[in-house]
Amino acid sequence: MKINRVAPWLASALLATTSLAATPAFAADAPAPTTSGAENPDKDIVVTAQRRRENVQNVNIAVTALSGDALVDKKITRAIDLQTAAPGLTISRSGVTDSFNIRGIGLASGSPQVTNGVATYIDGVFQPPIVSNGQFYDMAGAEVLRGPQGTLSGANSTGGAIYLTTQRPKLGETSGYISGNYGNYNNVGVNGAINLPFGEKLAVRASGLFNQHDAWFKDVGPANNQPERLAEIDGRIQALYKSGGFQANVKVEATQRKTGGFALQPINTSTTTNPYVTGRTNTPFTVSFDTPVSNFERSFATVLELKYEFAGGLTLRSLTAYQNKRLAAVSDTDATSLTTRAALAGGNNVRERVYSQEINIISPDTGKFKYVIGGYAQRNKVDLRNWNSSAGNFTTLPHPNTSKLLLGAFGQATYQLTDKLSVDAGLRYSRFEVTGSNAVYSAAPGSTMAMIIGDPPVGATILAPQTGHESDGRATGKIALNYKPDADNLIYAFVARGYKNGGINPPTGTFAPETVMDYEAGWKSTLFNRHLRTQIGAFYMKYNNFQMDVTNPVSGQNGVVNLANSEIKGFEASFQAKINALSIDGGLSYVDSSLSGFTLINKWLVPAASNGFPQCNGSNSARCFDYTGTSVTTSGGSNLYSPKWTWNLAASYRIELPEGVSITPRVGYAYIGSQWAYPTYQTGTDLINARGLWQGSITLDKGTWKGEIYGTNLANKFYVAGQSGRNELYGAPREYGVRVTKKF
Repeated sequence: MKINRVAPWLASALLATTSLAATPAFAADAPAPTTSGAENPDKDIVVTAQRRRENVQNVNIAVTALSGDALVDKKITRAIDLQTAAPGLTISRSGVTDSFNIRGIGLASGSPQVTNGVATYIDGVFQPPIVSNGQFYDMAGAEVLRGPQGTLSGANSTGGAIYLTTQRPKLGETSGYISGNYGNYNNVGVNGAINLPFGEKLAVRASGLFNQHDAWFKDVGPANNQPERLAEIDGRIQALYKSGGFQANVKVEATQRKTGGFALQPINTSTTTNPYVTGRTNTPFTVSFDTPVSNFERSFATVLELKYEFAGGLTLRSLTAYQNKRLAAVSDTDATSLTTRAALAGGNNVRERVYSQEINIISPDTGKFKYVIGGYAQRNKVDLRNWNSSAGNFTTLPHPNTSKLLLGAFGQATYQLTDKLSVDAGLRYSRFEVTGSNAVYSAAPGSTMAMIIGDPPVGATILAPQTGHESDGRATGKIALNYKPDADNLIYAFVARGYKNGGINPPTGTFAPETVMDYEAGWKSTLFNRHLRTQIGAFYMKYNNFQMDVTNPVSGQNGVVNLANSEIKGFEASFQAKINALSIDGGLSYVDSSLSGFTLINKWLVPAASNGFPQCNGSNSARCFDYTGTSVTTSGGSNLYSPKWTWNLAASYRIELPEGVSITPRVGYAYIGSQWAYPTYQTGTDLINARGLWQGSITLDKGTWKGEIYGTNLANKFYVAGQSGRNELYGAPREYGVRVTKKF
């Protein structure tokens, strides 16, 4: 029987279990994929973002924590899927990078000069935004921290932070797993890990992944592309050595991802400024290109963590990392195959190298006074070799080089005033410096690919220099009061400040840092003999110097400016409940944001054919544009990528059978409200509509064997998942299949 004939039966079966199903949030209790919270409801959910293992119910942070098992059960296979389980988090597609935002703060710009305000870490190491959507496997867990994390996570955590943790080697244990899946779109995948001990002090864990699927979209144009096709390989090896109070963990990982390019279509706007709109297919999961498209990503990372714990419990920690990420993408710029117009194409060639070092002094976990002291240094080198072409002839060539340095010193302490009352205080000072070089070029007539990727491009002339320098620094931190009337309740209130660095804005200057002040209160409770856990919080935030890339008429390129200030307020609530075999969890977020008015050049008033042209300034050149009359003044609106409502609900029911066999149906629903993608607030062009997505599974568990039938986007909803320039990108279609896992 062909797998596509199973779809109607699968969808019906999964939807029929709505009242029974889903993944319990108690699966976040243990950071090991071999432990399921559904079978261990009394285990505490542990988080490590504050450099020590802590019960999430005792931490004064709004956080969603998920174990490795919970990530699998909730079908969170990539970072972009976290928004289906963490209220207040939205991740919007924008092409080679994704825009992460929490409570309306994060990244609303496609410029490489703007830093993401939601910092993402893998095994404690900060991740640049490119090459960041690899598939999860052999994971220990994920933590989504909401609100500014300006002390321990540091600068560039104005919206929050995401901590992803892989499984580490285990001493004295031979173990592992192998998991394989097959689904529609010829989705074939396998991943696994093996843990090997070498004596009592050394263990090695090797893990790997292979995954591929056919194109999600059909290209009906002459280029015959395979949009969103995937071929992905990842390999990871870690070694842990532990002797007495000393331990060292080294990790080396390499990733390669190839896709058939991004599925784009012109945003459905006026044909006056964008005549390519007439080339839209207006058919779900169908595009029409006349240019070959592709996307190729590679990354290499190595991480060394050293720890020494003294007899009294004081710990010294060092975390050293190097990352080298590269991507090469080609897109159909006008996203159509209109025969009346020349084929337009654009290429993005990016290399980013990141060197980072963190040092910590961590106090013992006992006593009235606990603290973490540390220092941090990070160097980023970003090289772009981008190009645009028309009818096969190269035109503009943006070739900026950027060097960034971030330094920080921080400390956070907790003092137990009484048995029930404690105070937290944290302070960090960050210093940032960026230097830009190179230029945007105009390609020489008849240039070849070999000519345009040179430095400088052969025969090219300079349109606009990309030189510049900017430095800034800010003090950030947090002060909190924590009241525990008993072991099952925590009431807290705090004030926190976050900061995201400024940058250069070639060729006209610099832009200032963003800052945010957060006033927050919350209550975490464990009720009914640990059958129910709740987390409730409210916040009020003042967000200043919102960074946005807008058209710079001097160069015709996008430049970053500080558009406005914002006021953000709202509340969040989540719960995890388990009654015998039934587990239910959910989360809700309400965010009311108000961005003040501002003036900018409205990209929708600039003809698409003139996109990227510099100001004419009286010149009659065919490659310039007069921007007079294209600026608009808005009265403001909501923060970008900030839906008012996001919520999720999931349930599961474990049915016990003889001989240690169980069947667990699960179902989940996630809702992400409508959000603005561009600050002219035009409903027809700038609004990304709300969406609600169903997913579910039926799992057969027999000890070390597990079989599963799964489905995501069960209603096969066709929806816009983000924007890039004048084009829109889409979410994944319905996927379903089977997965078999063997643990040993």
